[in-house]
Amino acid sequence: MVDKLFGLVSYDLGIDLGTANTLVLVRGKGIIIREPSVVAMQRKTKRVIAVGGDAKKMVGRTPANILAISPLSDGVIADFDATAAMLRHYIGKIHTLPGTFFKIPRPRVVVGIPSGVTEVERRAVQEAAMNAGARKAYLIEEPMAAAIGVGINIDDSRGSMIVDIGGGTSEMAVVALGGIVINKSIRMAGKEMDAAIINFLRLKNGLLIGERTAEEIKIGIGSADGKAAGEKYAVIRGRDLETGLPKSLRVSAGEIQEALSPVLNQIVDMIKNLIEETPPELVADIMERGMVLAGGGSLLPGIDKFIAEATKMPVWVTEEPMAAVVRGCGKVLENDTLLHRVRVTGGLR
Repeated sequence: MVDKLFGLVSYDLGIDLGTANTLVLVRGKGIIIREPSVVAMQRKTKRVIAVGGDAKKMVGRTPANILAISPLSDGVIADFDATAAMLRHYIGKIHTLPGTFFKIPRPRVVVGIPSGVTEVERRAVQEAAMNAGARKAYLIEEPMAAAIGVGINIDDSRGSMIVDIGGGTSEMAVVALGGIVINKSIRMAGKEMDAAIINFLRLKNGLLIGERTAEEIKIGIGSADGKAAGEKYAVIRGRDLETGLPKSLRVSAGEIQEALSPVLNQIVDMIKNLIEETPPELVADIMERGMVLAGGGSLLPGIDKFIAEATKMPVWVTEEPMAAVVRGCGKVLENDTLLHRVRVTGGLR
């Protein structure tokens, strides 16, 4: 009745529930929310204090009574209550009508999940979305969502390859005839790159830095090869492990590239393994059409050339790679056929 009186409609949502960032797309309106996947809460009462960007500013700086955490680890839920609170915050932000006591009806939600998750982890994501206020929650594997999001015709008989390098996992898949022919998932992505920088500086220079600083260095001067690195430098401030006192250090892009290379090599090895297991006819298609990179990790300068040289295949980075998965979730919401397939099969495979 309220819906009819006020002309309200339920906005269906596509959600990329990432380890590093959460993106929310409203059907017909585009991407509304891009926030870090961080929740700050009271340690004892579990009362949520901040979500997203405000919570991320607190990481590494909180007093003893406040906990700032990433509720997702390696692409799956590590803290169910914090994940539900984060989803509830974003869904409520979109579905509360300003100036009234009424709320817009509960939405249908399509959530992107890693392809390697267990059935228990799938149910945890679904339950978190339902507890956060969703009317119905559908799940779709991230590589398939990314393929749809970048504009690949998934029903084509010719094969296409998508590599989604996110915050917690790197997902890769070969897609043809409306499903995933073969896929692999490795828990080696953006967070591991940050950890590699932290370990490199600790072992080589005796300097201890935090996760936020490592991420800023990666974004500022990180690269996948020496040519892309150039002659960039950055001044890093942290704690000297020998004296325990503050210390500043000037590092080059070449050093950060050296720190990142073990993580990048593991991702490339997994891509090679996937290609080795792909049917020859589909490998020929991929050679012709190229491999598509999506996810925040594909923004690392030179990573397309690095993977192309290692695999001997053409590689290109999609436009706005961080939004590929959530755009794919949005396209599923707009396509009744795709949505039906997700509902019936539990995911496009």
